[in-house]
Amino acid sequence: MAADAVQAADAVEVRGALARLRRATGLPVAFGGLVEPGRAQIRISELSGTATAALRSLAVVSGNGLGGKVVALARPYAVTEYSAARHITHEYDAPVAREGLRSVLAVPVVVRRRVRGVLYGALRSAQPLGDRTLTAAVEAARDVEQSLVVRDEAAGLVAAARGAAGGAGAGGGDWERVREAHGALRALAPRIADPVLRAELLAVCGRLAGGSREADPGLSPREVDVLSWVAVGATNVGVAERLGVRPETVKGYLRSAMRKLGARTRGEAVVAARHAGALP
Repeated sequence: MAADAVQAADAVEVRGALARLRRATGLPVAFGGLVEPGRAQIRISELSGTATAALRSLAVVSGNGLGGKVVALARPYAVTEYSAARHITHEYDAPVAREGLRSVLAVPVVVRRRVRGVLYGALRSAQPLGDRTLTAAVEAARDVEQSLVVRDEAAGLVAAARGAAGGAGAGGGDWERVREAHGALRALAPRIADPVLRAELLAVCGRLAGGSREADPGLSPREVDVLSWVAVGATNVGVAERLGVRPETVKGYLRSAMRKLGARTRGEAVVAARHAGALP
């Protein structure tokens, strides 16, 4: 994905998490952003329930203020009266005051032990933010974490698939890598909420399959998913684990695919699917 598309997808994830945070906690204000690439700071990119633009695009440096403390410690933190809090620094008191915020919590978005962003929730009155509120905020952050993990995994698979496809003429080992990447990408695609990224994954799958499409066998996407793992030697149980379905469901897809392909065995089905251009 291009950098601007990645940033747009990031914004969508954060925006959705902030909306869920406000619904779950009843907090009137939520805001947040992700760590800027190559810099030890986050940029507040998304605002929900704010009355001013005081916090928009604010750069919060690691260690500074409430959010910076959360980035540095990689754990949630809350203050009841922001301007008087003794355990944070006060570089950002002015924009916080302009927005009229007093009680503020912040939770980190942590992916593979690295802080990737911070979500904030806030009140315009000085009231303790209890454990239930903090737990709901942490759950919103976990949603963002899961989305980022899936996107990172997808980006890695796309890169690996492209690299494998580029060297696919070298020998059988290269083709096996292409086929494994194809299966992994197809299994991952349904978990992608971002339609742009999901479309890119499926487009890469199509390029990997390529081949000479002699005839369209009318295979469903799930039948292709099953065949893509059968092609690399997975058992029905192994396919089921990868796709998150029951082994009996895999058998049903496989029988249907074999019927459409006129195949009598799993191996014949894979060969026929490759001839049809459905598999690499």
